[in-house]
Amino acid sequence: MTVHPSLQNYADAWTHAVEAIAELVKPLVEGEWNRATPCPSWSVRDIVSHVIGMETEMLGDPRPIHSLPRDLFHVRTDHARYMEMQVDVRRHHTAPEMTSELEYILIRRARQLRNENRAPDTLIPAPLRAEQTLETAYRTRAFDCWVHEQDLRAALGVPGNLDSPGAYVARDVLLEALPRVVAKEAGAPAGSAVVVDVTGSVEFLRTVRVNAQGEGSIDGTPSLGPAVTLATDWETYVRLACGRVRAAEVADAVKVEGDEDLARAILERFAVTPN
Repeated sequence: MTVHPSLQNYADAWTHAVEAIAELVKPLVEGEWNRATPCPSWSVRDIVSHVIGMETEMLGDPRPIHSLPRDLFHVRTDHARYMEMQVDVRRHHTAPEMTSELEYILIRRARQLRNENRAPDTLIPAPLRAEQTLETAYRTRAFDCWVHEQDLRAALGVPGNLDSPGAYVARDVLLEALPRVVAKEAGAPAGSAVVVDVTGSVEFLRTVRVNAQGEGSIDGTPSLGPAVTLATDWETYVRLACGRVRAAEVADAVKVEGDEDLARAILERFAVTPN
């Protein structure tokens, strides 16, 4: 059996991203594994540990039995604690141990994908003892791996793949959260519209419209009189939406037209990935 057609796009995006990650870290010497990345509080080693850990969970391997140190001050939520477990347990692993485990896990996951015969709506375990559909899991892993590939590229000074299959999965995931940011979190007024115009490797224009009940929706039709227009490049959009930079740090890369207070409120809440 092969991957279900509705899962194939995510499987391809995941494969492209994880193979890029493996190529990026394969030649690194020991000290380079400790380089800081744009992902808050995580090093190169930490990101690769996270990828390994999440892929082992997709394989159904048991989570490690491990107690987190009390001085990990960046770990503030249950979700962060869950994710940190797979990271902290590998913090003293050597470079050969890291690359060997990553290679082994990717071989096993590739075999799993080739033999996948479950329906996309099959429920499987999710973090924090929740459940998710297989399709959601595939999409999440493709998105997560592409974002972390970009973290590694930034840390190692090797830019690339901003228009790879994973980039388009990331676009869709990030845009899905935009109506909530504009309508609920930034409090855009009922009847208003906010336009986001992104150029670069991945180009798109989207309008978030807030209805009379204060609920947001998104479409690709331009608004004739938006309350705010935000224009930026794709890389900056990703860095903002994934919480890699604050709005003030990239102010020169974001052009704002319209209500400056609303624009500021949106940009301050633009990060949609969990901490």
